[in-house]
Amino acid sequence: MTDSQKSDETVAAAANQTEAPATAPEAGAAAPAPAPSPAPRPAPSPAAFAARPKAAPSPVVTAAAAASSAASLAEASRWGRVEGDGHVFLTIDGEEHPVGQYPGVSDDEALGYFARKYDDVLAQIVLLEQRVASKAPATDMQKTVTHLREILAERNMVGDLRAAEARLDTLSGQIADLEKTEKAEHDAVRAAELAAREAIVAEAEQIAGNDPAQTQWKTSSARMNELFESWKTAQKSGVRLGRSNEDALWKRFRAARTVFDRHRRAYFSQLDSTNSAAKAAKEKLIAEAEALSSSTEWGYAAGEYRRLMDQWKASPRASRKDDDALWARFRAAQDVFFTNRQAANDEIDQEYGANLVVKEALLAEANELLPIKDLAATKKALQSIRDRWEDAGKVPRADMGRIEAGLRKVEDAVRHAEDENWKRSNPETKARTNSALTQLESAIAGLKDDLAKAEKAGDERKIAAAREALEARQAWLEQLERSASELS
Repeated sequence: MTDSQKSDETVAAAANQTEAPATAPEAGAAAPAPAPSPAPRPAPSPAAFAARPKAAPSPVVTAAAAASSAASLAEASRWGRVEGDGHVFLTIDGEEHPVGQYPGVSDDEALGYFARKYDDVLAQIVLLEQRVASKAPATDMQKTVTHLREILAERNMVGDLRAAEARLDTLSGQIADLEKTEKAEHDAVRAAELAAREAIVAEAEQIAGNDPAQTQWKTSSARMNELFESWKTAQKSGVRLGRSNEDALWKRFRAARTVFDRHRRAYFSQLDSTNSAAKAAKEKLIAEAEALSSSTEWGYAAGEYRRLMDQWKASPRASRKDDDALWARFRAAQDVFFTNRQAANDEIDQEYGANLVVKEALLAEANELLPIKDLAATKKALQSIRDRWEDAGKVPRADMGRIEAGLRKVEDAVRHAEDENWKRSNPETKARTNSALTQLESAIAGLKDDLAKAEKAGDERKIAAAREALEARQAWLEQLERSASELS
């Protein structure tokens, strides 16, 4: 039973709590000749027929109740009458209809009994009008109207039935409008709910359709869980969308979650496999690094560590936690080796410190040979320095590059001087230079003849060309003559 039905029954029960007659009335008495239909009047207030209190009323209340009862009887007498044996008749549209019999009481009591039944119906109509005016939910309102019509159609009461039916007609139209409004509002809410559910499903499908290799699984998993919680909340407290819509959307949402979970399991399964392979490869490199850590073959082992480092960089990464731990082990093996090598180098450097003093003095002696004035004497002195340099032995590693570079600078200067001397004394170079000089001198003589002819002819264009060519050849001749003087 709905809340509106319970409310209607409660009101109806309250309206029916009138004092029952001492003797039950009888229905079906013969109807007398019809009386003229009086003009309709406003229906009496339902409050006039409220249940009478059990306690003795005060004089004021008694007087008010008596006045209300008198007014009700007066109104009822417009629509009904009582015959001497207690038969009560109702006049509708100018025709009389028997409504029942209430024998053994006065005419007013008999008429009042059937009038109160009409007032009960009227009270329910008033309550329904109030509910419509307050825009209460229209659920079962039309059923209430139909029920009241059926009661009025039984013709077992006295009152303005046509007025009551007209009010029910008005109510029926108002309720229909209220139902349309409620339906429109419900449809709008339902459409919004459907759109919200569609959005949930669409986002879930979009997440499930992402490339597993590019998916941020932590973020995506959290979002998928949020969408599922939103779906459950909408399912529990949202507007119902209809079984077909609910089932279709749920199937899509469930399918998206299934695809997402399958991709996630496959991704992490592959990731575990990749991590295992990466760990195995790096464990092998660590084993090699640890085996080399005690080697004293410094050059060989250092080269091997460079090779292992290149392989480490090319290897796939394991999980961050595993990779960090593996790298710490690999680095520790390297540190052992390079620490040992540094200690050995430090020991050697201490041993070679005296050699460094000797080579520093030899380097100073070699630098005094520059600039070179006598090439032969310089070469002889440099050879003596080289011999003593070799006898001095090794120097500390940190100073080796500097010392060797200093001696190499003097050696390069001597070698350059030798090259320059060879160029000057090379017979082939001299022969080529002399041949070029002869050719240029012959060309210059010819150009001088051309210039003289052009000047004699007065041809300015030829004069300019001959003069330009002559000047260029003379410049080349001067350059070659300088080179020849250097070679002599």
